[in-house]
Amino acid sequence: MTDVSKDKVQAYIDLFDGDVVKAVRALREAAYERPARRTQPVTPRRALSEQVIIRVENLKKTYKIGKQQVNALNGITLDVHKGEFLALTGASGSGKSTLLQLMGGLDRPTEGTVMIQDNKLASLSDKKLSEFRNRTIGFVFQFFYLQPFLRLRQNLEVAGIPAHTKRSQRRERVNQLAAVVGLGDRLEHYPKELSGGQMQRAAIARALLNNPEILLADEPTGNLDSENGKAIIDLFEKIRNEFGTTVVVVTHDDAIASRADREVKLKDGVLV
Repeated sequence: MTDVSKDKVQAYIDLFDGDVVKAVRALREAAYERPARRTQPVTPRRALSEQVIIRVENLKKTYKIGKQQVNALNGITLDVHKGEFLALTGASGSGKSTLLQLMGGLDRPTEGTVMIQDNKLASLSDKKLSEFRNRTIGFVFQFFYLQPFLRLRQNLEVAGIPAHTKRSQRRERVNQLAAVVGLGDRLEHYPKELSGGQMQRAAIARALLNNPEILLADEPTGNLDSENGKAIIDLFEKIRNEFGTTVVVVTHDDAIASRADREVKLKDGVLV
């Protein structure tokens, strides 16, 4: 069992759209209910690669909030295949965002393992884990996190600095990705001059700058209307098809889930 930071507490409450009463009720239920562990669904909508790129085994995550124990994950076992477009669905508080964070090495499990290729994430030092994430995984969130004082080109290039990519290479990659996401004519614009859909496409391009093998997205269409949401899903499919990127998306959106190769549902920290 681990103590949870204030940021983690707020993030968990945010899953309930700020409704503290619902959050507390769900946390209490999670603390006292331990559903039986279930295995993952295996009915993909298209043939999957035999190569497994992410392997999750008996993953558990427990938080401590004051005297309250919260079991966010209760023993998840799941394989994600190379080049797969996977949707993680479930009600708020079901554990899907926690699972995504653990897959991406943004947090460490209480029990169980996350393997990406031959790397056991929990065994890596913070420095090694950071380096691994930077070259292997791209992250897209519901909020765009674009710097308002930087033009779009600079917002995208920033992602390549930790990887020590040469500036000429960064600029070439930015031009390529901007074209892929339909923003080739917006590189000199500031974020305030972009629409919500354009900002999310920019966030996706930024996540792809270091050519990651895996793209993890948490509610990427949550702040978009249905038309822009559909455009983002089209873009995920294009990225998967053109770059071979493995895409894992946490979503409440049935339209996203129906377009994914496979949908995995969570409830009370287990697969259903």
